Amino acid sequence: MLYYTLVFLVIALIAGVLGFGGIASGAAGIAKILFLVFIVLTVASFLFGLGRPG
Repeated sequence: MLYYTLVFLVIALIAGVLGFGGIASGAAGIAKILFLVFIVLTVASFLFGLGRPG
């Protein structure tokens, strides 16, 4: 999932440099959402992993 976040971030940066405002903002929005989902899943897996032995 972090891979897709980075892909959309690169798309947003390239589109921003080339002047495609709508595409850049859309790709940046998708990258933000995917990054937040990635962070939430990482924290959840860490917390649930603490309760398991060994």
